[in-house]
Amino acid sequence: MFRKILIANRGEIACRVITAARVMGIRTVAVYSDADRDARHVALADEARRIGPPEARASYLNMEAILAAARDTGAEAIHPGYGFLSENEAFATACAKAGIVFIGPTPEAIAAMGDKSAAKRLMEKAGVPLVPGYHGENQDPLFLQREADKIGYPVLIKASAGGGGKGMRIVVEAGGFPAALASAKREAKASFGDERVLIERYLERPRHIEVQVFGDTHGNLVYLFERDCSVQRRHQKVLEEAPAPGLSPGRRKAMGEAAVAAAKSIKYTGAGTVEFITGQDGTFFFMEMNTRLQVEHPVTEMITGLDLVKMQLTVAAGEPLPVKQKDLEIRGHAIEARIYAENPAKGFLPSTGTLRHLRAPRGIEFAISGGSIRVDSGVREGDTITPHYDPMIAKLIVWGEDRAIALGRMRAALAGYEIVGASTNVEFLSRTVASTAFSAADLDTGLIERCRAELFPPDAGPGDEDLAAAALAELLAEQAQAAAAARTSADPHSPWNIVDGWRLNLGSHHELVFAEGERSHRVEIHFTNSGLKFSRDGRALSLAGHEENGKLQVTLGEATFRVRAVRDGAHWHLFRDGTHRVLALQSAQTAPEPDAIIGSLAAPMPGKVLQVLVRPGDTVAKGAPLVILEAMKMEHTIAAPHDGRVAEIHFKAGEQVNEGAELLRLEKV
Repeated sequence: MFRKILIANRGEIACRVITAARVMGIRTVAVYSDADRDARHVALADEARRIGPPEARASYLNMEAILAAARDTGAEAIHPGYGFLSENEAFATACAKAGIVFIGPTPEAIAAMGDKSAAKRLMEKAGVPLVPGYHGENQDPLFLQREADKIGYPVLIKASAGGGGKGMRIVVEAGGFPAALASAKREAKASFGDERVLIERYLERPRHIEVQVFGDTHGNLVYLFERDCSVQRRHQKVLEEAPAPGLSPGRRKAMGEAAVAAAKSIKYTGAGTVEFITGQDGTFFFMEMNTRLQVEHPVTEMITGLDLVKMQLTVAAGEPLPVKQKDLEIRGHAIEARIYAENPAKGFLPSTGTLRHLRAPRGIEFAISGGSIRVDSGVREGDTITPHYDPMIAKLIVWGEDRAIALGRMRAALAGYEIVGASTNVEFLSRTVASTAFSAADLDTGLIERCRAELFPPDAGPGDEDLAAAALAELLAEQAQAAAAARTSADPHSPWNIVDGWRLNLGSHHELVFAEGERSHRVEIHFTNSGLKFSRDGRALSLAGHEENGKLQVTLGEATFRVRAVRDGAHWHLFRDGTHRVLALQSAQTAPEPDAIIGSLAAPMPGKVLQVLVRPGDTVAKGAPLVILEAMKMEHTIAAPHDGRVAEIHFKAGEQVNEGAELLRLEKV
């Protein structure tokens, strides 16, 4: 077994590998960019080496720097994690030439599956069913348009050299094909350095089911059952579960054997995933093979009790697989939710910021088995989500004896997640898990759009309980501040140091105005002999409360409830029963937060201008695309918030922009 390995990655997967290596008595070396100097994975590792500036291409994609770090520290092997260099044939080859073990498949296997078009031709020879489409080398746009027309719409344009939803577009009619093709090629080039695409028929209401395979250098290959990854946004997974709901034992065996056949055709070693797209009738087609560990591997670990990272290290060291197919069985049900810094209400736009408050549900970190709640995270409170990398905060994994129990535990666990400092998808995940379709396992890759009304309900604004909790939190904060000031004053017991609202021969009240977005809400707190009174819009209710174990115990009228109130500048963040509401004292509010600006022509985050689609003087309609911005590895289109005329353009293609920079000026006409 190895004595020391280097992890050529960051975030939660680097922490996950470090944890597994430590259990096995293997020393670890972390690598970091300037943006990650104080990151959690750096602190966890036994050693760490800087490999470059924040940009991924100059650090985590810098093969020379990573190999130099391995040589300098005496690392015998490199674990690539997922993303970055994990499926890079050239890197695997460079490791071999340097005498360093690449913890993954052979360069030949990576090459065979790295080109999606070539992989599909290989699978066709192996007898694995394929979706009808064009997987050839001709990349002429007119030729690809003709192929799409022959296949029939809707079609899916997909980058040949990558995954993760990058360079992928759905085209529903012929007229939209040219623009979608150009956009997919740009994104593929930026993400993978290869603009080639393939065209496939887009199946209506498909499910995304993938099979975990594992091979060793002794010719053994097994499948560790399947995962359903159908719930996706932007073609990227949001919720994953194992086993796939509703899959019959016969279909499970057929898909598993097809996955093993695919892996055997390239003499696969290590952890890999064969991804299938399936129809509602159970038919399945090969989609691609990911020659690496998957983000969602924890759900497989939870239902098998196997440590997949430990197995990777074992196989890479030349040892045989510790299990045979006949020994494997499914135990219970597991679900994973990806906690992202993003704004679901704004098209899942990634968010950045410092995590000033971070509280996860009680669970066992990186637990392979023996626990019902697991949290895999690469960040801590105080860390910053930057625009340079994927905005994942954590993975929340739950296990139950069956799917119903797992669903209940996931709902409870999500309700316990509290994050201040960046917009997150926690509430959206809570609604999705509780939705009618997901609860009933009515799954397909279009679930989010199909259930949009349920997943994006209109917000009625803060209720009396929200405003009363914020008002009480503000009063208690004022009292605590006054008490602290009194303790340092010349007369700590002076009545003038008390802020309980008492007035000689007069009634007294506090008037507070809270803002949420563009809406303001005025409330009054009256100090009476019988206690506090909360008044809003002419209604008055008794109010009482105190802090207990970090939460406010509030009684408003006849209702009693608990809420955690976290102050962040002028804003009060209220966490209650899985909801998160942000209220600001309007007198202290200076401006809406950047990602709360609707219809803004400002850059939502730092990035690069890819295209400016208009010229000064152009007249545009509301919703017309104006600028295409690349940020956090994805393209974002800035659209016109209203009809107007383009008065000024402030940036040109290729220029970097900061968050909040006004990209252009649009005059109303």
